Amino acid sequence: MPADNASGLRVEVAYARPEKQVVLEVSLPKEATVEEAIRESGILEQCPEIDLSSNKVGVYGKLAKLNAPLRDRDRVEIYRPLIADPKAVRKQRAAK
Repeated sequence: MPADNASGLRVEVAYARPEKQVVLEVSLPKEATVEEAIRESGILEQCPEIDLSSNKVGVYGKLAKLNAPLRDRDRVEIYRPLIADPKAVRKQRAAK
């Protein structure tokens, strides 16, 4: 990636698989959205289990919509679905 990115944005796209985290950097135009960053990064090809119609996404830990605008140096995160309901797991633990 070039050191001078005055004409656009540099963004990280991250997805945590159970076995490892995938983090990719991508250069985008200034008006880029969360969805554009995800698609341009190539992460959908590396992690085919990602489904943007069901996986939630965020920027620095805060939920975001796919059409949300990005700023330079943002970190786009793709979240995996929960395996178990946290409330149910707490109840099971408390019952033991």
